Amino acid sequence: MPFHRVTPEKLSTAVTRQVEKLILRGILRPGERLPAERELADRLGVSRPSLREAIGELQEKGLLKTRAGAGIYVADVLGSAFSDALIQLFSEHDEAVFDYIAFRRDLEGLAAERAARLASDTDLKVVGEIFAKMEAAHRKTNPADEARLDAEFHMSIIEASHNVVMLHMMRSMFQLLREGVFYNRQVMFKQRTTRGALLDQHRAMNTALQARDPEAARAAVETHLTYVETCLQDQKKADRNEEIARQRLAHEQSR
Repeated sequence: MPFHRVTPEKLSTAVTRQVEKLILRGILRPGERLPAERELADRLGVSRPSLREAIGELQEKGLLKTRAGAGIYVADVLGSAFSDALIQLFSEHDEAVFDYIAFRRDLEGLAAERAARLASDTDLKVVGEIFAKMEAAHRKTNPADEARLDAEFHMSIIEASHNVVMLHMMRSMFQLLREGVFYNRQVMFKQRTTRGALLDQHRAMNTALQARDPEAARAAVETHLTYVETCLQDQKKADRNEEIARQRLAHEQSR
């Protein structure tokens, strides 16, 4: 018979399983510092020896790391989906940029559709609060904050879709975006109308999600990323034209 005796779960095992789930669900993020040992033991309701045993097991699994004199941190469990050589190729060829946008349009459109159906009220509150911060950053004309909040807004939608594989894959992709591998969002702020259009597009996404309208949420994401693609194409064309103009000027001045 496929039965075996039920035994009580060790406290350290229960702690390990809880931390694993928090990392899996993206609640504990790479590089995030855990509370001090005494505080964390109190929160979990376990003894410090049980906590140390759990932390040791999580370190062996590569999920937590100790930084000398700084505490315990969530390890960089994301890494990169690509080799350094491939990342370098991405950064040097426009083809990768536009394939990246197409990939995001497909995946994030699906995530928005799922979020409109499956997100909890708290998930949607998080999305709405990040959008409110985007509006405040826009009023202050702070492109750096807008770029950071843009990424947070998109990730909050992916988190609200409740698909852990999509979550970790897209978080890795966004890390490459933050490092400027694909493109720098701030290049699209050279015209004030672009900043306003981007904010309006994020407003449309938020509105569709708050209304729990899957089709509208997906359409809003796709419209936004198509706009981003067009802006980047226009900017690259403008950069090429400027380079040609400079070459002509230099040639004329040398004659």
